Amino acid sequence: MAALAVAMGIGRFAFTPLLPMMLHDGVVDIATGSWLATANYAGYLAGALLYMALPWLGRRWGASAVPGNAALVRGGLVATVLLTGLLALPWPASWALLRLLAGVVSALVFLGTANWCMGRLAHLGRPALGGLIFCGPGLGIVFTGLPTGAMVAAGWSAAAGWLAFAVLAAVLCGGAWTVIRGSEAPKPEPEVAKDAPPQPAARPVPERALLATAYSLAGLGYIITATFLPVIARAALPAGSLWPDLFWPMFGAGVALGAFLSTRIAPTRDRRMLLAGAFLLQAVAIGLGLVWPGRTGFALGSLLLGLPFTAITFFALQEARHQWPQAGAGFTGLMTALYGIGQIAGPPMAAALLARAGSQAQGFDHALGVAGSVLVLGAAIYGFMAWRWRR
Repeated sequence: MAALAVAMGIGRFAFTPLLPMMLHDGVVDIATGSWLATANYAGYLAGALLYMALPWLGRRWGASAVPGNAALVRGGLVATVLLTGLLALPWPASWALLRLLAGVVSALVFLGTANWCMGRLAHLGRPALGGLIFCGPGLGIVFTGLPTGAMVAAGWSAAAGWLAFAVLAAVLCGGAWTVIRGSEAPKPEPEVAKDAPPQPAARPVPERALLATAYSLAGLGYIITATFLPVIARAALPAGSLWPDLFWPMFGAGVALGAFLSTRIAPTRDRRMLLAGAFLLQAVAIGLGLVWPGRTGFALGSLLLGLPFTAITFFALQEARHQWPQAGAGFTGLMTALYGIGQIAGPPMAAALLARAGSQAQGFDHALGVAGSVLVLGAAIYGFMAWRWRR
């Protein structure tokens, strides 16, 4: 949880509550902010592709030449602290590169942590607890979202905010540093391995393709709201309202709560139907912001958007391990890469719609409408999968 709070909650999503401060300081505008977000998502895609290539590199160069999941996580945590702190420096020409590298690192830490923890928990016979680690991004969002209101009231600059979050990341690293080490599970003795049951057969290729394609739609569906929520709320609510500073922490609280609740779901439930329901819940959350653009609508929408956020990832990774157990890191890396492509498409699309709209509010409405429609499409794909390949 601490590792994902650093890599995701701070390394990726601290940009969202700090974006209004950067706009106020005049160091970026909406278009520049969109491209900085895109740079981070492009880095996330590159990190996922790199992780996907690690098994191939291990076969080519030797396993000892490729770092294991624990080493990736520990190195990535240090890099996240450094990259976050460097954003406090007045070097705007370097910000895009720093956000790109932060995206690479966040993907490596996310996948390394998820696979290390899920492998260790499976060895311990407690795989359902894997959902708890996905509380980490939500807690990181809360830890970064709540202080920004106080920072604004105190007259802090965005640079001071980046530095404060770098210190917070360093503190949280201590929670993971002594835990994540070694391999995912001890190697079995030869006599145990000899009698081990065979791996289940992989599911049909079309089902695996649809699983990965629909998962990519989740990246596009949530990212516009997750990137611009504080900006949208400030534009819609009266000037001086304290509510815009609370919606992002509400999203984070929903993320943590949803991850916890995912561990309470019976493992016999069809994860494809769970994914369909999660997609529809996020679509409803986006719709609330469109039809009810007030503090109640934004608050409820923020909470509902967050509830299935990391639960979607947990269910999708579980389903990936079920559909193609022999692929291991390769398939989960591919799915994360496709998710990253969806994220990359979101901010430029929003910027293009904003440029063509008659007003900023109208442009965000159009972008949110597209995001909600994409999530409904993803839910339909998972529903079709559950009908076509019944279990």
